[in-house]
Amino acid sequence: MSHRMSNRLSRTDGQPDLFEHAPEAADPVTPVDPVDPVVDMLAELSRWVESGWLRALDLALARLLVEQCPQADAVLPLAAALLAHNEGRGHTCLPLDELLGPTAHPALPALPAHDPWLAGPVAAQAALAAVLRRLPVSTLAGWRASLLASGAVDDAGTAAPRVQPAPLLLDGARLYLRRHHRDEVEVARALRSRVDTSGAAVEQDVDRPEPAWVRGWLDGLFGAVPTDRIDHQRLACATALRGRLTLITGGPGTGKTYTVARLLALLQADHERRHGRPAAGSDDEPVGSESNGQDRLGHRPLRIALAAPTGKAAARLQQSIRSALEGLRAGLPDALDWQRLVADTDNARTLHKLLGARPGTRQFAHQAQRPLEVDLLVVDEASMVHLEMMAALLRALPARARLVLLGDQDQLASVEAGAVLGDLCADAIDVALDPADAQWLAACTGQAVPMPDQPGRRASILAAQTVQLRHSHRFAGAIGALARAVNAGEVANARACLGWPQQGADPDRVRHDASVAALGGVDPALAVRVALDGRPTISSEHEAASAGYRAMLAVLRQQRPDAKRLAQLDPDGRRHVLEAWASEVLRAFDRSRLLCAVREGDWGVAGLNEAIEAALRRDGLVARQGEWYEGRPVMVTRNDPSLGVYNGDIGIALRQPVLGSSPVRAGGSGHEPEPLRVWFLDGEEVRSVLASRLSAVETAWAMTVHKSQGSEFAHTVLVLPPRLNPVLSRELVYTGITRARQACTLIAPEPSVFDAALQRRTRRASGLRGRLLG
Repeated sequence: MSHRMSNRLSRTDGQPDLFEHAPEAADPVTPVDPVDPVVDMLAELSRWVESGWLRALDLALARLLVEQCPQADAVLPLAAALLAHNEGRGHTCLPLDELLGPTAHPALPALPAHDPWLAGPVAAQAALAAVLRRLPVSTLAGWRASLLASGAVDDAGTAAPRVQPAPLLLDGARLYLRRHHRDEVEVARALRSRVDTSGAAVEQDVDRPEPAWVRGWLDGLFGAVPTDRIDHQRLACATALRGRLTLITGGPGTGKTYTVARLLALLQADHERRHGRPAAGSDDEPVGSESNGQDRLGHRPLRIALAAPTGKAAARLQQSIRSALEGLRAGLPDALDWQRLVADTDNARTLHKLLGARPGTRQFAHQAQRPLEVDLLVVDEASMVHLEMMAALLRALPARARLVLLGDQDQLASVEAGAVLGDLCADAIDVALDPADAQWLAACTGQAVPMPDQPGRRASILAAQTVQLRHSHRFAGAIGALARAVNAGEVANARACLGWPQQGADPDRVRHDASVAALGGVDPALAVRVALDGRPTISSEHEAASAGYRAMLAVLRQQRPDAKRLAQLDPDGRRHVLEAWASEVLRAFDRSRLLCAVREGDWGVAGLNEAIEAALRRDGLVARQGEWYEGRPVMVTRNDPSLGVYNGDIGIALRQPVLGSSPVRAGGSGHEPEPLRVWFLDGEEVRSVLASRLSAVETAWAMTVHKSQGSEFAHTVLVLPPRLNPVLSRELVYTGITRARQACTLIAPEPSVFDAALQRRTRRASGLRGRLLG
C-alpha cells in the first residue's frame, strides 16, 4: 500500500482484498493534502452511519475500495456506499443519471419524496444533495470517467475485460456489484432464449396443436365460454401451449392455481398426444429421480415439478393443485390417467430444496452441468423470487423444459435484491399480439383475444407469453374492494371501505361490511388485544375476525394427547396421535396473524412480539424459561438443508412426551424436562425438529408483511406505525390486506400514514426490464 494511502486510512488486519493485486498509486511518495477530499468524504459517510442514514456495511465497502484503489477520487466512496445501501434495500444497481439529476437544478429536492436515496428524513436527503454539489464533477460523463479511472470499476461495454476484474461494473448509467450484473444479464439471456421462435438459441420442441383439439380440451376443463367477459384463465392455458415460458399474473382470488391445475392437465394431454399415452400401472420412476424412467412400452411420462420460494407457499400450491385435479378427475374420469398426474404433482417443494442448496454456500447441487430432470416446472409466488435465485433457477432448468411462473406483480417484491416478476410483467401486459398468434389463440379459446391499441409503446419480448388474470372469484366483498382501491392508489375509496368518513369516494367502487375494520388509537396494547382475542363480530358470517392466539393455545391445551393413552400405543400409533395434535395446533395458529410494516419499535415486530409474550405470561398461558417455551411460534431465518428447514418456514414448539424406556409424563411433570420439538406443517403432513437444534429462528406472534408473502390467514391484523417510514408503500399495504381470506383488521394510529402509504409506489432500480424490450 502506498504512503499516501497509509496516511488516508489505517488498514484493518485480515481485511479481504477485492483484487489479487491492488492497483499502484500514481505517486507513492506524494505528501498528503491537508484537506484530502477522499478522507473528507469518508468522514461524511461516517456521520451518515452515526445518524442511521447508512449502514455500517455500506461504509465498509467504501473504505475497502478506497484502500485498494489509492488513485480514486471522492466519487468512488460515495458511489460505493450508495450502491451498497441500494442493494440492501432491494435495488440491483445505482442509476447514476437519476442520482445526478437534481445537481443540475440546485433548487429542486435531491429526490422525489417517495423514493429517497438514503434511509433517513429530509435532512438526510439535503445532506446528500449538498455533498453532490461539492464534488468537482456533476455530470454523468464526469462520474463515469471518474469511476472508470478509479481502478475499482470496469466498463460492462468493453469487449476485452481486464485480467483481474474489478468488483464493480458500470453499464451505461447504472453502477452494479459485479454479481448482480452477471445475474441480470443471464436472466435476460435465458428468458429471451425461451421465447425465441427462430430456433437459433435451441432446437424448438413445441409442436403447436390444432385449435380444434385445444378448444375441445378447454371446454372440458373450464366449461362453457363466458359471454360477459374474456376468460383469461382459458387464454393462459392456450398460451402455455405456444412456448417454453408462460407468465401468469393476477391478484388474490383470480384463480392462478385453479388455472395451473387445468394447465397441467392440458399439457399432460398434449404430451400424450405427441408421445402416446403410457400404459396403465407402469412403474415409472418418480419426478426428480436420477434415471429417465419409461414404462414397459417405452413411453416416458411428463416430468413435472412444483416449487415456491417458501415452505408455506409450496404447501399451499400442492394442496390447491391436488384438490383441483381431484375435482377434474371426478368430472372427466376417463380423459387422463388422473392417478398418475396427481402422483406426479405431489412433489411441491421450496426452490432451495428443488435446486439442492448447499449448506454454508450460495451454490446449488443443480446447475448448468447438472440440470434438473424435469419437462415442466411451475413456480408459484414468483414475486418473491429475487434476482440471484431466478438466475440459479434458469441455469439449472433444461433448455427444452417448460417454465410457468405464477404471481401477483402488484405485491411486494422479494426481500433480497431484485423485483424480477415486476420487471418481467411491466411491459408485457395489455400489449398487442402478433395477428397470427391472436388468431390461433382465438380459435383455441372460442373468444376474441383483446388487442389494445398502444401506438409507440415498446413491448417486452415476453408479452406474447404473459397473461394477466382479472376476475376475482374470492374477493367480491369489502376486502376485495379495499384491495382494489389500495392497489389503484384511490385514497378516498380505500378510506370509505375502512369505514372512515371520507368525501369524494365513488359509491360504485366502495364496499363496507364487518369483514373489514379500521381501529384507531395510539396504544400498541390495542394491537396486542386484537392479536390475542380477535375483534368482536356482528354476524356468524364474519366469525373469522374473532380468531386470536388464545384460541390456538386453547387447542394446544385441550387437545393435548393423554400420556397414559400414548404409553399404551405402538410407535406408529403414538406418532399418528402426536402428528394429529400438532397439525390442529398449527392450523389454529394460521387462522389469524399479526402483520407489521416495520421491524423495530413499539409498533414493530420486535416490540409487539415482546408485548404479546408478556401478556401471555401474565395470564399464565405460557411459561417462558429462557428462549424457548411451549406454544412459541417461530420463523426460520436461515436455510438449514440438513434439518430440512428453510428461510420463512413457520413452526410451533410443543412439549414432546418422553417415550421408550422412560415413563411418559404429561404437562411437564417429573424431574427431567420433556424435550421441546418444533412442528412444521408441510402440506397435509407435519414434521418436527428438536428445538435445541434450531439456531436461526425468531418469535413469530408478529411478523413483517414481507415475511407473510406466500401465506394467507382467515383473519389478518395489519399494523401501521404512527409515523411515515421509508418501507411504507402502496404495495406493502396491498400485500398485507390480501393475506386475509375472510376478515381484515387495520390498526392505524395515525390515518394520515395510511393515506401517505397509498401514494408511494415501490420502485426498484434494475436494468432487467430494459434488457427484455423487443
